[in-house]
This record gives sequence, C-alpha cells and structure tokens, in this order.
Amino acid sequence: MIFGLIDLPWWGYVVVALGLTHVTIASVTIFLHRHQAHRALELHAIPSHFFRFWLWLTTGMVTKEWAAIHRKHHAKCETVDDPHSPQTRGLKKVLWEGAELYQIEAKNQETLDRYGHGTPDDWLERNIYTRNTVGISLMLVINLVLFGALGLTIWAVQMIWIPFFAAGVINGIGHFWGYRNFNCADASRNLVPWGILIGGEELHNNHHTFATSAKLSARWYEFDIGWMYIRLLQLVGLANPKKVIPLPRFGEARVVPDGEMLRVIITHRYDVMTRYLQTLRQTYQDEIETLRQKHAGTFQLRTGELVRLLQKESDTLPAEQEAQRVAALAHSERLALLERMRTELASLWARSSTSSDQLLVQLRDWIERAEQSGIAQLQEFSHRLRCYAA
Repeated sequence: MIFGLIDLPWWGYVVVALGLTHVTIASVTIFLHRHQAHRALELHAIPSHFFRFWLWLTTGMVTKEWAAIHRKHHAKCETVDDPHSPQTRGLKKVLWEGAELYQIEAKNQETLDRYGHGTPDDWLERNIYTRNTVGISLMLVINLVLFGALGLTIWAVQMIWIPFFAAGVINGIGHFWGYRNFNCADASRNLVPWGILIGGEELHNNHHTFATSAKLSARWYEFDIGWMYIRLLQLVGLANPKKVIPLPRFGEARVVPDGEMLRVIITHRYDVMTRYLQTLRQTYQDEIETLRQKHAGTFQLRTGELVRLLQKESDTLPAEQEAQRVAALAHSERLALLERMRTELASLWARSSTSSDQLLVQLRDWIERAEQSGIAQLQEFSHRLRCYAA
C-alpha cells in the first residue's frame, strides 16, 4: 500500500512522527519512571491504562521488567552490578547497546523478584502486555493503514526512539557529560537545562539526587515538560504528586547554630555540599597551581581534573590517581584542611548512630574552625551555612 487513509505534506509526516514518539516519551517518564519505579506520584486508572496500552504498542516493554531494572540501577549505581553504567561498561557500550543491556537484565529473574514489586499484575498485564511483539506489530499495521508506505518509516522511528534516547542517551551520556546541580554519590549529569525532547529526563543529576521527586527541575532556568504534564493531569484530578525536590531557603544568619539549623542542613545536604565545592573551587585551583610550581613534574593531571580527584572517595580510585591525590594532600596543608573539613561536614548526615545533640556540637565546632581558618572562601561558606532557613 503506497497511500494511506491520511495524506499529508512531507513536513506533516515529520510532525506526526515527532508527536507519536513524544507521547511514548511522556508515557515512559510519567508512568514507568516516576509513577511505577519511584512511586513519586499517584496516577488515576485512566492515564495509567492509557500509558500501559501505548507502551505496549510502541515499545513492547513490560512494566515489571522496566521498573525492576531501573530500581536496580539506582541501588547499584556505577558499580559492576549496575545494569547500564558507562562508568563500568564504557560510554560506547551503553550509548549504542543500551537496549541490549536492558534485554539481558530483563532475563535475570533475581532482579525481577527483588526489584519488581508493586507493579501491575492484572489480567491485561499477564495475558496481553507481556506479549511484547504483538503490540508493536499492531502499531505497524495501524501506521501502514493510516500513512501508507511512509507509515513504515514512522514506525521505524518509533521503534528506535526509546532504545536510543532513553536506554542510550540518558543511561549513557547522562552519566558521563553535562552539568551537576548536586554533588550526589554517582556520576549522573544534567544534559541540558530544558527537558523537552526526552520528557524532562535530561535533568538526570537532579533525578538521581532526589529520586522520589515527581518534578525533575530544580533551578529557576530549568524546565521539565514531564512535570508540566503531571500538573495538567493534577488539575483534572488524574494525578497526585507525592514529593518534589526540596529547595533551600535563606534568612538572617544565626548567631548560634541550633537544632533547627542542623535539621535544615541535613535536609538540604546535597545543596550544602555542592555550595561548599563551588565556593572553595577557586581556593582548590590556586593551591594546586602553587603545588605545580613548587613540585614540577609531580602532578600529571590538569588542575580541574585534580580538583575533581581530590573530592572523590579514595577507595574508588585507581592506584595511579590515588597516588596523585595522596601527593597533593601531603604537599599542601591547605588542601588537606579543605578536604578534612569537607569530610567532617559530610559526616553530619552520614552517622546515623550519632545523637542530634552530638551532631549539633560537631556542627558548632565545624563552623568555629571554619571561621578561624584564615581562608576567606571557607569563612564565606560558613556564613552562608548559618543562613539556611526552614
């Protein structure tokens, strides 16, 4: 069949292809990702069933498999057990073979049993939606009837959209290149501040920092189109977000750090640590440049690379990089102080067995030492720390 029921100019077919793939992207980010994998929002049965049906038609993905693999990715992020980390498998592997990695992990029954709980298990799921090829074959027939021979091209675009952009770009580049709002433990990055093409998933560092947030944008200049759709669904009573990214507030500086200040700092720990690194970055860079002049030939890494190296956990570094890190700290009392202060600050929320009173004593001591350090940027950060408000 050369001609279908619908005749469009060439650009009309492009718009149709982009529109259909965008519905698929919205289904993945709203239903599979935010609703099923992370329980970040509640969805009414109407959109839930639509998303399930549409994903069956356009991807053949099974909800339990997708949710389980994604939950395991968060639980084992950037380790050898991560189903698709470019840090352990290489960017090329994840970018171009992300769909294959998904298929391999989907066959791991242990993953499905451990991480696939709470996903749909009704008659439709067991008897219809687990038959992967039936839906996508039906989609092909529909496209051919509606658009004729060009329907095959539209169908092909639909079939590669999620494997490339979700499994490849987000899981690959989203853990390799981009900017970071938050200094979370993994390598996640925000690709761009405007999450439109991939439904908001471009804001991947925000998501990994606050995985249970229904909203993926965190800064005023960031836009999450998936969140816009959720808000529209909420307006008509079809969705109910549970959590969003907590944004810090600032007020007058506290003269004496108190329990409320401690609680706010722990709540906004990722923002606190990110601001620490941003505020002290120039101090790190100046100190490393001084080291290069005093100890020529000792440090092979560029300044920016060495700064990032210093701020990583030493037990995750290769031996050569660890040697560079140790040498930098051994040759510079100032760098050693900055790193010691950084790890002590992080310990405020890392020690679950320490009482609130003990943590408050540690916080007051940390601030006092920071303000007596003689390092202007550290003193500036300490003052900022006093301004965090509930």
